[in-house]
Amino acid sequence: MREIPEPALSERTTLRLGGCAIAELILETPHDLDILPERLRCLGGSPLIMGAGSNILAQDGQLPLVLVRPRYTQGPEMTAEKNDKVFVRVGAGTPLARLLRFCLKNGFSGLEGLVGIPGSVGGCIAMNAGSYGTETATYIHHIQIISDNHIKTVSVADARFGYRSFSIPGEKNNFIILEATFVLTKSERNVIGKRMFHNFFEKKSKQPLSAWSAGCIFKNPDPQTPAGRLLEEAGFKGRSRGGMSFSPVHANFLINEGSGSASAALDMIDEARTAVLRRFGIELTPEVRIVPCRS
Repeated sequence: MREIPEPALSERTTLRLGGCAIAELILETPHDLDILPERLRCLGGSPLIMGAGSNILAQDGQLPLVLVRPRYTQGPEMTAEKNDKVFVRVGAGTPLARLLRFCLKNGFSGLEGLVGIPGSVGGCIAMNAGSYGTETATYIHHIQIISDNHIKTVSVADARFGYRSFSIPGEKNNFIILEATFVLTKSERNVIGKRMFHNFFEKKSKQPLSAWSAGCIFKNPDPQTPAGRLLEEAGFKGRSRGGMSFSPVHANFLINEGSGSASAALDMIDEARTAVLRRFGIELTPEVRIVPCRS
């Protein structure tokens, strides 16, 4: 286990915001899991399990958090094959982009809709990431977690997935995802490549993929009522304040223009929620995870 004192969240999140945590614990070997509980007790604060930091809005200042960063990046590897189905095992710390490249190279289809989503495999599972009709949960066979110092295998049937949410009934929320096995379909590589290419450039034309953002800031109230449309009609597309702005490309992306702060971001989020509620009677729910949680 590597330990880094007072890590800056602004250097560890894709939104590039946030103050300093108490410490960062980087898990690299199975032994690290054995000593993690005691180290957390010694450090105090609340553990925050982080992947690539792509769905996090960290608040400013000194934060009572200990970052736990699993770096289990084994795989991807095919572990079994049955008819036209293949089972692919991958560590939770593996970048999603690496898993997608593996699928393209080997002709494994199913995850093409996730192209362009930043972050790690574990993060995609934790928020049930999705786009273009693809949700991560659809293709999971089982996951491996550590909870209460025990390694457990959880089938997809025993997990609870929702819109941008994931939980395991009976488990505390601070379990750590170690790895996942996906069940995918064999297909032609050129077909998979065309889908990925189309999805990426379609997304690039409609979303600010290269900007400092945390992805979509609000959940869609329902499939027919996208949050981006509500924000645009409420006049927030392109609106800026304090170095933060709602993207002029897609109103549901909050952008750090380079000099933003978490306080400015939270003010804009609150303002947007109030405006949408007053105009449409719809209360937007943040998709981004605000840490520490606000009361």
